[in-house]
Amino acid sequence: MSGEENPMKRIYLEKVVLNMGIGKSGDAIEAAKAALAHISGKRPCARDAKKTYRDFGVRKGEPIGVAVTVRGEDAATLLRRLLEARDNRVRGRAFDGHGNFSFGIKEHIDVPGVKYDPKVGILGLDVCVSLARPGSSVSRRSRHKASVGASHVITADEARSFVAERFGVAMA
Repeated sequence: MSGEENPMKRIYLEKVVLNMGIGKSGDAIEAAKAALAHISGKRPCARDAKKTYRDFGVRKGEPIGVAVTVRGEDAATLLRRLLEARDNRVRGRAFDGHGNFSFGIKEHIDVPGVKYDPKVGILGLDVCVSLARPGSSVSRRSRHKASVGASHVITADEARSFVAERFGVAMA
């Protein structure tokens, strides 16, 4: 039985996480929330600072970033739009050894369907994509946690070929 025939070896898109690190709280966080809500169609949430950095004027617990997680078919549709903003190119070294890859978009208005809003301005964002196989969640669950075998872990080459085949991405 080869890897393509085994249903447990099929790779699927688990989630897409969009992140904007603003570095200060207030109106900038609200503008970033509006931008991410417009891009993803989901409600983003603020991320708080873990430490105090006096040089940057950041206090622990102060919101300094915004993130949103998208799953399912919405994630696949969103990922196609985000990759289009990057001309369907991702660096080969952006893939790790566990089925994840990341890339950045310098201006959020590069995403198709997003118009410039003077209230929001121009913001950059990070895109983190997680791929998985059926049964891979046993290593992350809270009860009866178990390790995933080495043959079940998604390698960087498998992730590259999946993304190239499913989303038409060229490796740079």
